[in-house]
Amino acid sequence: MSEEEKMPFTAHLEELRKRLIVCFIAVAIGFVLSYGFKEKLFGILVGPLVKVMDPGQTLIYTGLPEAFFTFLKVSFLAGLILASPVIIYQFWMFVAPGLYDKEKKLLLPIVLLSTLFFVGGALFGYFIVFPWGFKFFLGFATENIRPMPSMKEYLGFSSKLLLAFGLVFELPLVITFLARLGLVTVKFLKKNRKYAVLIFFAGAAILTPPDVVTQIMMALPLMLLYEVSIIGARIFGRPRADRKTAAETPESD
Repeated sequence: MSEEEKMPFTAHLEELRKRLIVCFIAVAIGFVLSYGFKEKLFGILVGPLVKVMDPGQTLIYTGLPEAFFTFLKVSFLAGLILASPVIIYQFWMFVAPGLYDKEKKLLLPIVLLSTLFFVGGALFGYFIVFPWGFKFFLGFATENIRPMPSMKEYLGFSSKLLLAFGLVFELPLVITFLARLGLVTVKFLKKNRKYAVLIFFAGAAILTPPDVVTQIMMALPLMLLYEVSIIGARIFGRPRADRKTAAETPESD
């Protein structure tokens, strides 16, 4: 790092504040743009549930303002997804001063891949997990038990899963980046595979609603992503010795 990049703690806080403001503005713009299509967006979000519901079944709302606030939350969720490239970019730019010049060259690909992995995770949840999971839950209906999902409950359930799957799909990228920095190695990842599996199931229990089905449907892809991370670490990682040498070599101004 150059001397200009060695900022005091207060400067780091100021930098963090500026980048958070940019993120908030991006989300606000995304929210305003999304609100004009709130009904259509909610229709898309509820699509996997509607496809597995019996003919004539619909979602309900039990409170007078519930539909209004549900549409607001849908718009915010869509705005957050639209702003995700900006949020990811601001995060990596905040981290950038602590990196070396060779590592900074990786930031643009990392930002693009981070966005791709996040969106890919959300799409996996929407197209793979939602249809199977909703069909499973509605299968408990009987002649005396009829499902009546509300707008509020569905939004809370689906949005939490979408964001959770988007975040966990960042795992290969994060581990590969750590391997590139020399902070983890392929040997370390393989040795601690069994502990990673325990962490995945514990994390899935925290991130998903309290049912075994969705927990398993998140933990299993995480296990696969962990194996992908090992491959990425093997290809792009470097030994700790290289990191130590780079740290000891003064960079030219």
